[in-house]
Amino acid sequence: MSRARYETTLEATAAAFPNQGRGCLTGYILPPLAVLIIGTLLAVFALTVTPENISVQAAASTPIHDRVLDSAVGAFIPSEPKGASTSGTVDTIPAPPAAPPKAALQMTFINEPVQAAPADSSSTLSPVFTPEVQYWSDAITRWSHAAGVDPNLAATVMQIESCGDPSATSGSGAMGLFQVMPFHFTAQDSPYAPDTNALRGLNYLRRSLSAANNDARLAFAGYNGGIGVIGRSEWTWPAETIRYAYWGSGIYADAISGKSESTRLNEWLTAGGSGLCSRAGNRLGIDN
Repeated sequence: MSRARYETTLEATAAAFPNQGRGCLTGYILPPLAVLIIGTLLAVFALTVTPENISVQAAASTPIHDRVLDSAVGAFIPSEPKGASTSGTVDTIPAPPAAPPKAALQMTFINEPVQAAPADSSSTLSPVFTPEVQYWSDAITRWSHAAGVDPNLAATVMQIESCGDPSATSGSGAMGLFQVMPFHFTAQDSPYAPDTNALRGLNYLRRSLSAANNDARLAFAGYNGGIGVIGRSEWTWPAETIRYAYWGSGIYADAISGKSESTRLNEWLTAGGSGLCSRAGNRLGIDN
Protein backbone atom coordinates (compact mmCIF):
# COMPACT_ATOMS: atom_id res chain seq x y z
CA MET A 1 0.00 0.00 0.00
CA SER A 2 1.41 3.43 -0.92
CA ARG A 3 2.19 5.90 1.87
CA ALA A 4 -0.37 8.43 0.59
CA ARG A 5 -3.17 5.88 0.62
CA TYR A 6 -2.09 4.68 4.09
CA GLU A 7 -2.22 8.21 5.56
CA THR A 8 -5.63 8.85 4.03
CA THR A 9 -6.92 5.68 5.69
CA LEU A 10 -5.60 6.80 9.08
CA GLU A 11 -7.18 10.23 8.73
CA ALA A 12 -10.55 8.71 7.89
CA THR A 13 -10.28 6.43 10.92
CA ALA A 14 -9.40 9.34 13.20
CA ALA A 15 -12.40 11.30 11.98
CA ALA A 16 -14.74 8.40 12.67
CA PHE A 17 -13.28 7.76 16.14
CA PRO A 18 -12.09 11.12 17.46
CA ASN A 19 -11.31 9.84 20.95
CA GLN A 20 -9.11 6.99 19.74
CA GLY A 21 -6.27 9.10 18.38
CA ARG A 22 -4.11 7.88 15.51
CA GLY A 23 -2.73 4.75 17.08
CA CYS A 24 -1.86 1.51 15.27
CA LEU A 25 -4.91 -0.54 16.35
CA THR A 26 -6.48 -0.28 12.87
CA GLY A 27 -3.33 -1.58 11.23
CA TYR A 28 -3.52 -4.75 13.34
CA ILE A 29 -7.24 -5.40 12.83
CA LEU A 30 -7.63 -4.91 9.07
CA PRO A 31 -5.26 -7.64 7.76
CA PRO A 32 -6.75 -10.47 9.89
CA LEU A 33 -10.24 -9.26 9.00
CA ALA A 34 -9.41 -9.36 5.28
CA VAL A 35 -7.95 -12.85 5.62
CA LEU A 36 -11.09 -14.02 7.45
CA ILE A 37 -13.39 -12.66 4.74
CA ILE A 38 -11.35 -14.17 1.89
CA GLY A 39 -11.07 -17.49 3.68
CA THR A 40 -14.83 -17.62 4.16
CA LEU A 41 -15.44 -16.94 0.46
CA LEU A 42 -12.97 -19.66 -0.56
CA ALA A 43 -14.62 -22.14 1.78
CA VAL A 44 -18.05 -21.44 0.27
CA PHE A 45 -16.60 -21.85 -3.23
CA ALA A 46 -14.95 -25.17 -2.34
CA LEU A 47 -18.19 -26.54 -0.93
CA THR A 48 -20.23 -25.67 -4.01
CA VAL A 49 -17.86 -26.62 -6.85
CA THR A 50 -17.26 -30.23 -7.88
CA PRO A 51 -15.17 -31.69 -10.72
CA GLU A 52 -18.35 -32.24 -12.74
CA ASN A 53 -18.98 -28.47 -12.66
CA ILE A 54 -15.62 -27.56 -14.09
CA SER A 55 -15.84 -26.56 -17.72
CA VAL A 56 -13.65 -28.40 -20.22
CA GLN A 57 -13.37 -27.34 -23.87
CA ALA A 58 -15.19 -29.76 -26.12
CA ALA A 59 -13.44 -31.48 -28.99
CA ALA A 60 -14.57 -31.78 -32.57
CA SER A 61 -17.35 -34.24 -32.01
CA THR A 62 -20.81 -34.86 -30.65
CA PRO A 63 -21.72 -32.13 -28.13
CA ILE A 64 -21.16 -32.52 -24.42
CA HIS A 65 -24.38 -31.85 -22.59
CA ASP A 66 -25.04 -30.66 -19.04
CA ARG A 67 -22.48 -32.62 -17.03
CA VAL A 68 -24.07 -32.16 -13.63
CA LEU A 69 -27.41 -33.45 -14.88
CA ASP A 70 -25.71 -36.21 -16.87
CA SER A 71 -23.90 -37.36 -13.74
CA ALA A 72 -27.05 -37.20 -11.64
CA VAL A 73 -29.10 -39.44 -13.89
CA GLY A 74 -26.20 -41.86 -14.37
CA ALA A 75 -23.78 -42.20 -17.23
CA PHE A 76 -25.22 -45.41 -18.63
CA ILE A 77 -28.95 -45.42 -18.05
CA PRO A 78 -30.60 -46.53 -21.31
CA SER A 79 -32.73 -43.88 -22.90
CA GLU A 80 -34.70 -43.35 -26.06
CA PRO A 81 -32.52 -41.82 -28.79
CA LYS A 82 -33.15 -38.15 -29.45
CA GLY A 83 -33.55 -36.52 -32.82
CA ALA A 84 -35.40 -39.34 -34.54
CA SER A 85 -36.60 -37.01 -37.29
CA THR A 86 -34.99 -36.85 -40.72
CA SER A 87 -33.65 -33.33 -40.12
CA GLY A 88 -30.05 -34.60 -40.04
CA THR A 89 -29.49 -33.64 -36.41
CA VAL A 90 -27.17 -35.88 -34.38
CA ASP A 91 -27.88 -35.81 -30.67
CA THR A 92 -26.63 -37.71 -27.65
CA ILE A 93 -24.41 -40.77 -27.87
CA PRO A 94 -26.63 -43.83 -27.24
CA ALA A 95 -26.11 -45.42 -23.83
CA PRO A 96 -25.38 -49.15 -23.54
CA PRO A 97 -28.51 -51.15 -22.77
CA ALA A 98 -28.59 -52.44 -19.20
CA ALA A 99 -24.98 -51.35 -18.71
CA PRO A 100 -23.49 -50.92 -15.22
CA PRO A 101 -23.44 -47.48 -13.58
CA LYS A 102 -20.72 -44.96 -14.35
CA ALA A 103 -18.39 -45.91 -11.49
CA ALA A 104 -18.61 -49.63 -12.23
CA LEU A 105 -17.91 -49.12 -15.93
CA GLN A 106 -14.90 -46.95 -15.14
CA MET A 107 -13.48 -49.64 -12.86
CA THR A 108 -13.99 -52.25 -15.58
CA PHE A 109 -12.34 -50.37 -18.44
CA ILE A 110 -9.94 -47.99 -16.73
CA ASN A 111 -6.93 -50.32 -17.14
CA GLU A 112 -7.79 -51.84 -20.52
CA PRO A 113 -5.98 -49.83 -23.20
CA VAL A 114 -6.58 -50.63 -26.85
CA GLN A 115 -3.46 -49.96 -28.88
CA ALA A 116 -4.16 -48.39 -32.24
CA ALA A 117 -2.88 -50.17 -35.32
CA PRO A 118 -0.42 -48.36 -37.63
CA ALA A 119 -1.86 -46.09 -40.29
CA ASP A 120 -0.76 -48.40 -43.10
CA SER A 121 -1.88 -51.61 -41.40
CA SER A 122 -4.88 -52.05 -43.66
CA SER A 123 -6.04 -50.91 -47.08
CA THR A 124 -9.63 -52.02 -46.50
CA LEU A 125 -12.13 -51.58 -43.69
CA SER A 126 -13.16 -54.32 -41.31
CA PRO A 127 -16.53 -55.89 -42.23
CA VAL A 128 -17.93 -55.07 -38.76
CA PHE A 129 -19.01 -51.55 -39.79
CA THR A 130 -22.51 -50.84 -41.05
CA PRO A 131 -23.25 -50.42 -44.78
CA GLU A 132 -23.55 -46.65 -44.35
CA VAL A 133 -19.94 -46.45 -43.17
CA GLN A 134 -18.77 -49.05 -45.71
CA TYR A 135 -20.19 -46.70 -48.36
CA TRP A 136 -17.22 -44.42 -47.58
CA SER A 137 -14.64 -47.24 -47.43
CA ASP A 138 -12.30 -46.07 -50.18
CA ALA A 139 -12.49 -42.45 -49.05
CA ILE A 140 -11.88 -43.38 -45.39
CA THR A 141 -8.75 -45.31 -46.39
CA ARG A 142 -7.48 -42.36 -48.42
CA TRP A 143 -8.27 -39.80 -45.71
CA SER A 144 -6.75 -41.94 -42.97
CA HIS A 145 -3.47 -42.61 -44.75
CA ALA A 146 -3.15 -38.87 -45.44
CA ALA A 147 -3.82 -38.06 -41.77
CA GLY A 148 -1.58 -40.83 -40.43
CA VAL A 149 -4.23 -42.88 -38.59
CA ASP A 150 -5.55 -46.42 -38.98
CA PRO A 151 -8.58 -46.50 -41.35
CA ASN A 152 -10.50 -48.67 -38.89
CA LEU A 153 -9.92 -46.05 -36.18
CA ALA A 154 -11.33 -43.35 -38.45
CA ALA A 155 -14.25 -45.59 -39.42
CA THR A 156 -15.08 -46.15 -35.75
CA VAL A 157 -15.32 -42.39 -35.19
CA MET A 158 -17.53 -41.97 -38.27
CA GLN A 159 -19.71 -44.88 -37.11
CA ILE A 160 -20.44 -43.27 -33.76
CA GLU A 161 -20.56 -39.66 -34.93
CA SER A 162 -22.74 -39.75 -38.04
CA CYS A 163 -23.00 -43.33 -39.32
CA GLY A 164 -21.90 -41.91 -42.65
CA ASP A 165 -24.38 -39.02 -42.94
CA PRO A 166 -22.42 -36.15 -44.54
CA SER A 167 -25.13 -33.63 -43.64
CA ALA A 168 -25.42 -34.55 -39.96
CA THR A 169 -25.54 -31.56 -37.60
CA SER A 170 -25.58 -31.74 -33.82
CA GLY A 171 -27.41 -29.45 -31.42
CA SER A 172 -24.11 -27.79 -30.52
CA GLY A 173 -23.22 -27.11 -34.13
CA ALA A 174 -20.88 -30.03 -34.86
CA MET A 175 -20.98 -30.80 -38.56
CA GLY A 176 -20.60 -33.53 -41.12
CA LEU A 177 -19.24 -37.05 -41.26
CA PHE A 178 -16.87 -36.60 -38.32
CA GLN A 179 -18.98 -34.06 -36.42
CA VAL A 180 -16.36 -31.34 -36.39
CA MET A 181 -17.00 -28.21 -34.34
CA PRO A 182 -17.06 -24.88 -36.24
CA PHE A 183 -13.91 -23.47 -34.61
CA HIS A 184 -11.78 -26.13 -36.32
CA PHE A 185 -12.57 -24.74 -39.78
CA THR A 186 -11.11 -21.75 -41.58
CA ALA A 187 -13.20 -19.08 -43.23
CA GLN A 188 -12.43 -20.65 -46.61
CA ASP A 189 -13.53 -24.16 -45.63
CA SER A 190 -16.76 -25.88 -46.64
CA PRO A 191 -17.45 -27.77 -43.38
CA TYR A 192 -19.86 -30.33 -44.85
CA ALA A 193 -17.64 -31.19 -47.82
CA PRO A 194 -16.46 -34.75 -47.02
CA ASP A 195 -12.80 -34.13 -47.86
CA THR A 196 -12.65 -30.97 -45.74
CA ASN A 197 -14.60 -32.48 -42.87
CA ALA A 198 -12.33 -35.54 -42.85
CA LEU A 199 -9.19 -33.39 -42.99
CA ARG A 200 -10.16 -31.37 -39.90
CA GLY A 201 -11.66 -34.25 -37.98
CA LEU A 202 -8.89 -36.78 -38.57
CA ASN A 203 -6.17 -34.23 -37.85
CA TYR A 204 -7.75 -33.77 -34.43
CA LEU A 205 -8.03 -37.54 -34.00
CA ARG A 206 -4.32 -37.91 -34.78
CA ARG A 207 -3.46 -35.26 -32.18
CA SER A 208 -5.66 -37.00 -29.65
CA LEU A 209 -4.02 -40.34 -30.39
CA SER A 210 -0.57 -38.83 -29.96
CA ALA A 211 -1.55 -37.31 -26.59
CA ALA A 212 -2.91 -40.72 -25.57
CA ASN A 213 0.38 -42.52 -26.40
CA ASN A 214 -1.40 -44.56 -29.07
CA ASP A 215 -4.12 -45.79 -26.69
CA ALA A 216 -7.21 -45.76 -28.91
CA ARG A 217 -9.62 -45.78 -25.95
CA LEU A 218 -8.10 -42.60 -24.54
CA ALA A 219 -7.95 -41.10 -28.03
CA PHE A 220 -11.71 -41.61 -28.39
CA ALA A 221 -12.21 -39.84 -25.07
CA GLY A 222 -10.02 -36.97 -26.24
CA TYR A 223 -11.89 -36.69 -29.52
CA ASN A 224 -15.19 -36.35 -27.68
CA GLY A 225 -14.29 -34.46 -24.52
CA GLY A 226 -11.25 -32.49 -25.64
CA ILE A 227 -7.62 -33.62 -25.58
CA GLY A 228 -7.28 -32.21 -22.06
CA VAL A 229 -9.38 -35.04 -20.59
CA ILE A 230 -6.72 -37.60 -21.52
CA GLY A 231 -4.44 -36.53 -18.69
CA ARG A 232 -7.22 -36.21 -16.13
CA SER A 233 -8.57 -38.80 -13.70
CA GLU A 234 -11.39 -40.61 -15.45
CA TRP A 235 -13.86 -39.98 -12.63
CA THR A 236 -13.82 -36.32 -13.75
CA TRP A 237 -14.79 -37.16 -17.34
CA PRO A 238 -18.23 -36.09 -18.54
CA ALA A 239 -20.69 -38.97 -18.73
CA GLU A 240 -20.91 -38.70 -22.51
CA THR A 241 -17.14 -38.99 -22.84
CA ILE A 242 -17.19 -42.19 -20.78
CA ARG A 243 -19.90 -43.58 -23.04
CA TYR A 244 -17.93 -42.55 -26.11
CA ALA A 245 -14.79 -44.32 -24.92
CA TYR A 246 -16.88 -47.39 -24.07
CA TRP A 247 -18.45 -47.58 -27.53
CA GLY A 248 -15.33 -46.64 -29.46
CA SER A 249 -12.89 -48.96 -27.70
CA GLY A 250 -15.19 -51.97 -28.06
CA ILE A 251 -16.06 -51.40 -31.71
CA TYR A 252 -12.46 -50.69 -32.65
CA ALA A 253 -11.11 -53.72 -30.76
CA ASP A 254 -13.54 -55.94 -32.67
CA ALA A 255 -12.58 -54.28 -35.96
CA ILE A 256 -8.84 -54.86 -35.62
CA SER A 257 -9.19 -58.39 -34.22
CA GLY A 258 -10.36 -59.81 -37.54
CA LYS A 259 -13.96 -60.40 -36.48
CA SER A 260 -16.75 -60.29 -39.03
CA GLU A 261 -19.21 -58.84 -36.52
CA SER A 262 -18.92 -56.53 -33.51
CA THR A 263 -20.84 -57.26 -30.33
CA ARG A 264 -20.27 -53.71 -29.10
CA LEU A 265 -21.49 -52.24 -32.37
CA ASN A 266 -24.64 -54.36 -32.14
CA GLU A 267 -25.19 -52.98 -28.62
CA TRP A 268 -24.76 -49.45 -29.96
CA LEU A 269 -27.31 -50.08 -32.72
CA THR A 270 -29.80 -51.53 -30.24
CA ALA A 271 -29.31 -48.62 -27.86
CA GLY A 272 -30.28 -46.07 -30.51
CA GLY A 273 -27.57 -46.05 -33.15
CA SER A 274 -29.88 -47.75 -35.62
CA GLY A 275 -31.93 -44.55 -35.89
CA LEU A 276 -28.80 -42.60 -36.77
CA CYS A 277 -27.88 -45.17 -39.42
CA SER A 278 -31.40 -45.22 -40.84
CA ARG A 279 -31.21 -41.47 -41.33
CA ALA A 280 -27.77 -41.81 -42.96
CA GLY A 281 -29.01 -44.63 -45.20
CA ASN A 282 -31.87 -42.47 -46.43
CA ARG A 283 -29.44 -39.68 -47.18
CA LEU A 284 -27.09 -41.97 -49.11
CA GLY A 285 -29.83 -43.96 -50.88
CA ILE A 286 -28.99 -47.20 -49.08
CA ASP A 287 -31.84 -49.59 -48.27
CA ASN A 288 -31.95 -50.49 -44.58
